[in-house]
Amino acid sequence: MNQHKTSAKQPLKADAIEQWHAETDVLIVGFGAAGASAAIEAADAGAQVLVLEAASAGGGTTAMAGGQIYFGGGTPTQIDCGIEDSLEDMYRFLIATGGPDVDEARVRLYVDSNLAHFDWLVAQGLEFKSEYVAEKLNNTHGDEGLIYSGMETCYPYDEIARPAPRGHKGRAVGEGGGALLMETLIAAAQRKGVKVEYDARALTAIVDESNRVVGLVARIDGEERCIAAHRGVILCAGGFIMNRDMVAEHAPRLLASNFPLGNPNDTGAGILIGQGVGGAAINMHEGFISLPFYPPSSMVEGIVINGSGQRVVAEDCYHGRMGEEMFASPEEKFYLIIDSTNFETLQKPPLGGYSVADVGETAEELEQALNLPEGSLCQTLEFFNRHAQQGEDPLFHKRPPYLKPLDQPPYAAFDFSMGGGAWFPAFTFGGLHTGLDGEVLNSKGETIPGLYAAGRTSCGLPRCGALYSSGLSIGDATFFGRRAGVAAAAEV
Repeated sequence: MNQHKTSAKQPLKADAIEQWHAETDVLIVGFGAAGASAAIEAADAGAQVLVLEAASAGGGTTAMAGGQIYFGGGTPTQIDCGIEDSLEDMYRFLIATGGPDVDEARVRLYVDSNLAHFDWLVAQGLEFKSEYVAEKLNNTHGDEGLIYSGMETCYPYDEIARPAPRGHKGRAVGEGGGALLMETLIAAAQRKGVKVEYDARALTAIVDESNRVVGLVARIDGEERCIAAHRGVILCAGGFIMNRDMVAEHAPRLLASNFPLGNPNDTGAGILIGQGVGGAAINMHEGFISLPFYPPSSMVEGIVINGSGQRVVAEDCYHGRMGEEMFASPEEKFYLIIDSTNFETLQKPPLGGYSVADVGETAEELEQALNLPEGSLCQTLEFFNRHAQQGEDPLFHKRPPYLKPLDQPPYAAFDFSMGGGAWFPAFTFGGLHTGLDGEVLNSKGETIPGLYAAGRTSCGLPRCGALYSSGLSIGDATFFGRRAGVAAAAEV
């Protein structure tokens, strides 16, 4: 028996319930991006909506996030910024970076509908500033609305699809985009009469004699209460990065992260409730692992080497790709090598900061200080610099403007190793198997009647951490949360 084995929440039979605490048409678990979007659409469809939120306020993990939303194909923001993009380029890029488990039908639907989804968010009150920032960033510093947020400009994806910036952020300063989005969605839901029960923790599903989900048991004010849902239940309770037993069981490599990225209620409760009524959980091993080594974008001009003094990755990659490289060899040493042109980063390192492993007046001196094999760093730098001077990187195809020779000693090395003080945030991708309308499916692909899921409780658009693009999670949660809301409200 696996000591980390977690248990699905077995359902309660409706005929065993003596008293119902409340009833509604559509019952939603979680008031983050997915739950709020589902609530708005269900209310617009004429359904009575009740949301159970485990926290004392809405927002979920989205409210903690930078707020990037992945849109493309010619959004008003792109057009205003003079950016050319097409739906087919967006589709080709997402398929190419979707990994081995990419859901082509889900990607196709999202891409083809994303311009209308952009308009829907604007209609709820979200504003995007038409200003593009070309610098390589995790998020805009101000309220600018558009950046590159993935591997679009990197080899080989720039040859598969024409690159375009698709990371859209609502008009909030810095990392406040997620909070602004949630304020907007929560306000829209409240205007439409959506009711919210805070400090209400969903425990298990309630099923009728035909095993249709007809409600939930929730702990409210310290008591277990039964709430009926006449049309459908939608699970939008987040992922499971905060449930260390579930992480150990399904995605043990994520345990090495020193920053679980989520809110305290990302415990997998929604997934376990769904499994309890037969819902299948898929892609549970996958997650996002990041090493956010930029900004400043000048960090991208350095080269990343391992303990043998060899380069390991194209440094212009998205920070999720960089994190995956380190996680693949957790016992290995990794360093980012810079020359004197970027020494300002020694005084003000990026984000969480990285320890300076050592400095050297020459490449030979730094090589010795890092205990690298004799001649390894010197040869690596010589080869890299010789080709970079010609605008080439035959090994990893690093692209301009970050392809520059490192030929201005002295040199310095940042420690990118796991355990070396670097910041490695992570969150989960796996969740309940759902159809395109959020309907939860069993292991045979059959629908669980009355049950829906969206956001990180479901296995949605993001499925490959190494090639993830910022904005896919919120784009997925809001878009497919909406579809779940519409579908649940339409139930008889």
